[in-house]
Amino acid sequence: MQGPKDPFVLAGKEYHSRLIVGTGKYKDFAETKRAIEVSGADIVTVAVRRVNITDPNQENLLDYIDPKQYTILPNTAGCYNAADAVRTCRLAREAGVGNMVKLEVIGDDKTLFPDIPGTLEAAKTLVDDGFIVLPYIHDDPISCQKLEDMGCAAVMPLAAPIGSGLGIRNPYNIRIILEHSSVPVIVDAGVGTASDAAVALEMGCDAVLMNTAIAAAKDPILMADAMRQGVEAGRKAYLAGRMGKKLYATASSPLDGMIA
Repeated sequence: MQGPKDPFVLAGKEYHSRLIVGTGKYKDFAETKRAIEVSGADIVTVAVRRVNITDPNQENLLDYIDPKQYTILPNTAGCYNAADAVRTCRLAREAGVGNMVKLEVIGDDKTLFPDIPGTLEAAKTLVDDGFIVLPYIHDDPISCQKLEDMGCAAVMPLAAPIGSGLGIRNPYNIRIILEHSSVPVIVDAGVGTASDAAVALEMGCDAVLMNTAIAAAKDPILMADAMRQGVEAGRKAYLAGRMGKKLYATASSPLDGMIA
């Protein structure tokens, strides 16, 4: 995890890890718990419509993941309009999960791309209602700026379609978003392996969120560890400042003092 000199600050709270992990697609809650532990994540996102965190009479994820140890981030996965997304967030808050939410308003079943007008509508309602809103959105600088302007605590541009594992498809748009954003930029969706996570952090993204990349790996626990290390390496490389790229070779050893 990141050291205390370089905390990830989100909505005024400091976190050590810049890796946010999901809780879907694991074989059971026990594997989910182990993967989260190995990942080193401080923030864990849960699809309120798909994973039980509100009904104490059924097997509950919160019996495995201690809300005192982790920040539980309810998300609105599976919502296709603003009204359903807002309702889902309010349900999670009423259940005592908290008021920081990952907002997803999905446009269609095939791409799972966000519905931009629906996302903007839901975000405004939730911000006005006192929620800390982290919206999943296209890698679109204009939409990200609108979400920031209306009071979202971060913006979460996709790297690639949800569950695709393609990595960052449009680094140029991500760079523009980073250049203009004054809130954390969290790459969300499309990460496939540790090198994808490292690239996002090397670019200057504040954090990365993933689920399928870990849960669908042949060894989810080992992949969780790899993702932790990838995020840490990427952040360190960003802070170190990489060398400039050059078209031609440059001698790596000094020429002074060479024997003639």
